[in-house]
Amino acid sequence: MRSDREMLIQAKLNAPLALVWEAWTQPEAIAVWWGPAGFTNTIHAMEPKAGGEWRLTMHAPDGKSFPNRSEFVEVLPFQRIVFMHYNPNYLATINFREDAQATQLEWSMEFETPEMFDTVVKVFKADEGLKQNIEKLQAFLTTKQTL
Repeated sequence: MRSDREMLIQAKLNAPLALVWEAWTQPEAIAVWWGPAGFTNTIHAMEPKAGGEWRLTMHAPDGKSFPNRSEFVEVLPFQRIVFMHYNPNYLATINFREDAQATQLEWSMEFETPEMFDTVVKVFKADEGLKQNIEKLQAFLTTKQTL
């Protein structure tokens, strides 16, 4: 965490950068790993380019559905993805760096206010969800490499 309204996670993913990038930018890939453990996704729109829309519905294990809408702010192939997520509002920045046959990932989520940050962590356990997201991403990448 770099501020009182930001979540930050860093991870070394055991996969080449090209595969990690594909996992983040291909709708059929991100649908598999996005979200906390037990969640599934329906991707309605995903245009990973500046100004592009990303709409999905996350389906919880208890059957509840959570519609999500984001807009891509910046997409630098194989380097960075920045998107604005709405309701709750936060700016997500994901930086990618190749590291031999692995990929270094830095993922931050900056919320509008410290109060909103506190709410998503205390009520929705977003910090734990972010960790689970990384775990699901690594599992997805491992599966893709063994096919």
